[in-house]
Amino acid sequence: MRIRSATLPICFLAALATACVSASSTTVQVEEPQPVGGAQRSSYQDGDARRVVVISAVPAELERLLAVATIERTMEIAGRVHHVGRLEGHPVVMFLSGVSMVNAAASTQAVIDHFDVGGIVFSGIAGGVNPNLAVGDVAVPSQWGQHQEMVFARATEAGWETDGRAGEFDNFGMMFPRGQLMTGGGTTAQPEGRRFWFPVDAAMLEVARGVAMNVDLERCSDSGECLEHQPRVVVGGSGVSGSTFVNNAEFREWTWRVFEADALDMETAAIAQVAALNEVPFLGFRSLSDLAGGGAGANEIRVFGRLAARNSAAVLLEFLREWRGPR
Repeated sequence: MRIRSATLPICFLAALATACVSASSTTVQVEEPQPVGGAQRSSYQDGDARRVVVISAVPAELERLLAVATIERTMEIAGRVHHVGRLEGHPVVMFLSGVSMVNAAASTQAVIDHFDVGGIVFSGIAGGVNPNLAVGDVAVPSQWGQHQEMVFARATEAGWETDGRAGEFDNFGMMFPRGQLMTGGGTTAQPEGRRFWFPVDAAMLEVARGVAMNVDLERCSDSGECLEHQPRVVVGGSGVSGSTFVNNAEFREWTWRVFEADALDMETAAIAQVAALNEVPFLGFRSLSDLAGGGAGANEIRVFGRLAARNSAAVLLEFLREWRGPR
């Protein structure tokens, strides 16, 4: 382990924006964390306080949260800068997972292995799938699933052949979604069956439901383009995640018909699964930056992406003000 004191410029580059944060703090570079195993974790490399983990995928999603946090130190774990401090009265560790499912899962497990984690929250943007929701709205789903865990079926004269490997959901052409294959513990590690939905923490969801009407959401972008409606917060329902950026009206319609998902993104379900496996409470906040290809014109993310990121952060901050913290 190497420790040094410095004023550290931290710059992140993503498709939405480049954000730089300067923090006068102690920077610690840590070797790859050594997992200590499941819900029975008894030791941590950094266990000074039970912390709430705040995750976003790209800089524009985290910048508002970093701006109002008190950062005491930064440290590098598994190639990612982690900001350790306080946010709305909670001891926190904040970081960028990076985009997509493997980044989300790996970074979540790494932070759980390193810190005494009492809860995890995610703030970011998503594609809107529910036709009753609009750009700028914030979804706080009660469960998350990985809709692109799939069997690609063989085409035969009789139709698609899945060899009995498909799940309970309707297909999209040759693609048949199914749940994650869960593996039991012990030396044999026998499969326990498939699971698609991973619920969020019920108590955290109720706090979000209680603050949903108290948040003033933005409706105008940085460039002055305004939404025709006033965005709102929707708590409950479902969200899905997969490893592709979706900008296709037909796939969007299928996702709504099959999963009744309010939001579609590239990270949250992976984090929800890792949190569940470690028995850590989790809640995800996603504001709709676009309609996943369902809009009349070009994808809306380039115009309203940053607005959506700020709206998601606003709801998360209101949640943290009301939430009493990990049990």
